[in-house]
Amino acid sequence: MSDFRPLSADFSVAPQISLEDVAEARAMGFAMLINNRPDGEEPSAPQGEDIAHAAAAEGLAYAAIPIGHAGFSHAQIDALDKLLHDATGPILAYCRSGTRSTHLWALARARAGDDVGGIVDAAAKAGYDLTGLRPMLDALSGEK
Repeated sequence: MSDFRPLSADFSVAPQISLEDVAEARAMGFAMLINNRPDGEEPSAPQGEDIAHAAAAEGLAYAAIPIGHAGFSHAQIDALDKLLHDATGPILAYCRSGTRSTHLWALARARAGDDVGGIVDAAAKAGYDLTGLRPMLDALSGEK
């Protein structure tokens, strides 16, 4: 059973998905999968190419914005912004636990000018604590 957690009406996150979850994502109306996990991080997990092929077979768009131990960069936020802007339907992003995907979404939404309190609340409802990220979210929201 999948563990897809909505952060907004058009963006959800999940811990590592399986190949079977790709078909379920399509059945649930997702249009795109975003992989935030670097290949090789967990060799026994489906790698990006595996998920990309499964997504293509299901008619889903696929993109990779890997987030490793170095953390987040503006380039990764820019990449997510572009995908959000060009999206043709709901997006499901995943990583090992869903935390990096949630953090990237939160950073992008804060930089876009969304209410930081609302971002933090949405993440909390999905089971993710953004307390440690709050100073960065506040700083990014001031850039708009």
